[in-house]
Amino acid sequence: MKNILLTLFILIHCFKVSAQVPEPAKPQSGSILLNGATAHLGDGTVIANSLISFVDGKLKMVADAETAKIDFSQFDQVIELKGKHVYPGLILPNTTLGLVDVNAVRATRDFQEVGGVNPNVRSLIAYNTDSELIATLRYNGILLAQATPTGGTVSGTSSIMMLDGWNWEDAAYVIDDGIHLNWPVQKLGARWWLGESEGRINPNYKANIGIIDQLFKDAFAYNKQSNPSNKNIKLGAMKQVVNGNASLFIHVNNRGGIIKSIQWAKKAGIKKVVLVGARDAYYAMDFIKENDVAVLLDEVHRLPNRTDEDFDLPYRLPGILHKNGILVGLTYPSLQSSRNLPFFAGTVSAYGLDKEEALKLVTSSTAKILGISDRTGTLKVGLDANLVVSEGDLLDMRTNQLTHAFIQGKALNLEGKQQALYKRFKAKYEGN
Repeated sequence: MKNILLTLFILIHCFKVSAQVPEPAKPQSGSILLNGATAHLGDGTVIANSLISFVDGKLKMVADAETAKIDFSQFDQVIELKGKHVYPGLILPNTTLGLVDVNAVRATRDFQEVGGVNPNVRSLIAYNTDSELIATLRYNGILLAQATPTGGTVSGTSSIMMLDGWNWEDAAYVIDDGIHLNWPVQKLGARWWLGESEGRINPNYKANIGIIDQLFKDAFAYNKQSNPSNKNIKLGAMKQVVNGNASLFIHVNNRGGIIKSIQWAKKAGIKKVVLVGARDAYYAMDFIKENDVAVLLDEVHRLPNRTDEDFDLPYRLPGILHKNGILVGLTYPSLQSSRNLPFFAGTVSAYGLDKEEALKLVTSSTAKILGISDRTGTLKVGLDANLVVSEGDLLDMRTNQLTHAFIQGKALNLEGKQQALYKRFKAKYEGN
């Protein structure tokens, strides 16, 4: 019996030591005023000495301290931020955050369903608020993420989640914001293990396009019925997309696929289309702009697609599209690298785009693409109080040091596993 009790004691102690997920924040209980910070509003505007207040999770004032006359005593809490910078909370689209913890461990992976056509699969209910990865992203300024299923031809339905909450019900920001379609590639890569030096035509390309086309024709027909007698959960899940109330996110990279997928979507009657990936967007800019399609570019930090491309084209591409009037946001498919989202925007700003314009790529522009600009993405009176405070430039890894973060006015605990380990070993070596 003593051995059993000792074993239980050790297990409980180990669990307490390893449990590093911060406790979710409590709802905002009083009025808060942020005083003196340089405010980057997310729409290109900068206020060098700002006054920002929020009550009940909503922004009530965004003003210049040089001209506004405020009675500080009317606020329950005044936070002095002279020398610091305040930004809208960053938004990460197209991520498996909360759907996987360790890729090598099958039990922690819940981002892909069996089968090729799964519009009814919802990432929402698979989202794990206890993931230790969440705190590492919000420590860099990311407060909202579009949890997205992957795999197959139609991966499923994504939802936009707050990076704080006891469960997925608490964390849900926008439920079922869109369906994700992986556009088939027309040409497959060379099979080097068979001695092939060149790619080959995908033998299943036309068949896959036919499956997509038939699926959406059926979805339009099915959802025209007010009360279908034969229920179809796959077609029913597509109602918001075919009605134009949610977006169809088309994952495609090559130029031919970009053009063909947009042509198909317009012909099919899809009203809201967003390209995801779109690495060849440079070669289809006019077509994308002409059809008023938004783009979520992935992997700014990558090599060029072609040997004859400029080495820095991936860095310049978001700025090029932005300057040509295309609505652009940034994402990163690798969960391990997605925490660096602000630094991808920083790279873009170093390669031809103004820093405040680069900030839009991870705040207001992404909010517009995801259809949540009426709630977040900028520091504007009436919007949700989703904001972060940094010691310096949020887009520079040398000065991105968060001191405060708020989601709907809730003050977040920024102490994650990495911060706890840093303090632990810092104390050890300082003690020596």
